[in-house]
Parts: sequence; C-alpha cells; structure tokens
Amino acid sequence: MNDADALVIGAGVIGLAVARALALAGHSVIVVEARAGPGEETSSRNSEVIHSGIYYPAGSLKARLCVEGRARLYEFCESHGVAHARCGKLIVAADESELAGLEGLARRGAANGVEGLRLLSGAEARAMEPDLACVGALHAPSTGILDSHGYMLALRGDAEAAGAAFAFRAPFLAARRSGDGFDAEIGGDEPTRVKVGALVNCAGLAASRVARAIEGSGAVPETLYAKGNYFALAGRSPFRRLIYPAPQTHGLGVHLTFDLAGQARFGPDVEWVEALDYAVNPERGRGFAAAIRRYWPGLPDDALSPAYSGVRPKISGPSDPAADFRIDGPEVHGTPGLVNLYGIESPGLTSSLAIAEEVARLL
Repeated sequence: MNDADALVIGAGVIGLAVARALALAGHSVIVVEARAGPGEETSSRNSEVIHSGIYYPAGSLKARLCVEGRARLYEFCESHGVAHARCGKLIVAADESELAGLEGLARRGAANGVEGLRLLSGAEARAMEPDLACVGALHAPSTGILDSHGYMLALRGDAEAAGAAFAFRAPFLAARRSGDGFDAEIGGDEPTRVKVGALVNCAGLAASRVARAIEGSGAVPETLYAKGNYFALAGRSPFRRLIYPAPQTHGLGVHLTFDLAGQARFGPDVEWVEALDYAVNPERGRGFAAAIRRYWPGLPDDALSPAYSGVRPKISGPSDPAADFRIDGPEVHGTPGLVNLYGIESPGLTSSLAIAEEVARLL
C-alpha cells in the first residue's frame, strides 16, 4: 500500500502549485523540501512580475503556459486576497535600430493571444512617462506585479486544506521503481522511506541532480546557473509603469520594476556562475547605470545600491538560444507516474498554475 498518491519534490512556487492541483483533485500528496521553508531560492529571488506572454515563440510551452497562467494568476490573487497590481509596462527602443525588435514582439504577442498590445511613438510613450527617453515603445497593459510570498502562502494554504502534507529540511535522496509506483528515500533529521504512486520533480536549481537519482528519468539535461543581480533605487521612482529595454538573448535586460510599496529596483543582469552565491557585487552597479541611462538619462549619480540576487535554472548555455520549459512526462521517458521539470525560469512564476495543470494532465 502506498503512503501517498504522489510525492512532490521541491516547495518553490511550482511545487506548491503542483501539490495544490493534485490535492484539490482528490489525491494524497507529500511535499519534501530541502530548505527550512517554502520558496527560499528562485521563487523568492525574482522581479515578482506577472508577465503578459509576448517574449516567447508561438507554440512554445512558455508562450502557452504564460498566457494561460497569467489569467489564472490574476483570478487567484483576486479570490485569495493576494496583493497585486495590474500596472502595465513599456518595452522601449532607445534608438532606431531597436524599433524592428518591438514590432516583432508585438507580432509574437498577438500570435500568443496577448491582449491590448500597442506600438507607440516616442512622443506617445513620453506622454505616458515624461522622464522616459526612447524613440518608440510597446505598451503591454496586462503586465503586473504581485506579492510572491503572499502567493506562496495562499498556495500552501489551499494544498494543506485539501490534505497535502509538507516536510521541510527533508532533502530528496533517491527513488527506484517498485511495482506500480516508487520507493523514495528522504534525508534530513529523520530519514525515512515512502512508497508513492507518482513522483513530480519540481526541484528547480537541483532538478537535474534530483532526476539522476530517480530510476527511469531517461535523458537528463544539464542545469546551468545564471545569476541575476538587482540594485535598489534611492528615492522615488518617476515611473508609474514597469520599464523594460529591448530584450536580450538570456534575459529581458536591466529593467525597472517596483514592489507593491513603490520601492523601485533595477535588474536582473546575467552572470553565469558555477555555484550558488547570492552576494551582490557593488561594482556591477556601474554597468547597471549605463544600461539604465539609455532609457532614463535622469538617473541620479550614486542612486543605486545592491539589493539582492537570484539564480535562474538554465538548460541552455551562454552561446545557445534561450530554451523552452521542459516538462518530461511518461511519453518522453517511458516511466509511468513520473514528471521531471527542467529549466523553469521566467515566466515560471506567472505560469505556475498552468504548469500545475499540465503536470496533473501528464499524470
């Protein structure tokens, strides 16, 4: 007899959403997390942006799950009292060479089903944000921000109310096939073994290592670490919307976001690292200032201070095109009851509820 229908590995925002979806569907669920609490890595170290879905190739998992997830996320925030704001954003062209990129984003967003997109002239953009410097912009009104910690608390609350059990400081060690399920070994202060019908690997930065410890995972991609640093703005931001530059290959450029209290911050950049290290090097602020002044020349001197950093789990390297989400179910690796999730970076937070539905469908 199984101890639970499903074991979810990782209690970041994806693991929490998956546990909630499975528990609400009537399944018994155990969630194990190596850290002391939920969402202590990528899920709590990001821009807290609700993305619209314009950056991703049509037909990709990122495109579909972002657009679907955004709608579900706004509904969830409304129904669960999670603080959020649909503030919109402007993606700006600092010079004529970037205008074609904005037009391409507009076409891609329309193909992905993003509503309300509008290309603006420089004058129209400055009428909305007078301190902005640009020759054109793309307005994405469905972009927003949320309290990611409040969101994770609400996901966990729903999951626990539906019967899901959580174990923290409980690292996953290994699992092997056993009958119609898995025997899993869990470490920590009280090492234990559990027998479950299904396994869902939502380990994020550790997803590849975890998958290699699960019998039947098939081909496992390498997870690379792309660190993103953030700098806080001293004083009041002159902008009411999020401001993004033209996107980069492995990120969206050094953009301006703010939290629900109005504290503005800039980031993230992309710094490829070999190991987890969340310290922010103050010297990187020089590059930030130069990037920001392309769209905000009025950035005061010495207005930036190191804030925090996060690390994105990448399955494509510095010289490769950005990879899609990879959600490997039984049709990929041939092992019933197993789903491995790799490379769940941005827009993973926005897509989380839709990803959870996808995992439930695969199981």
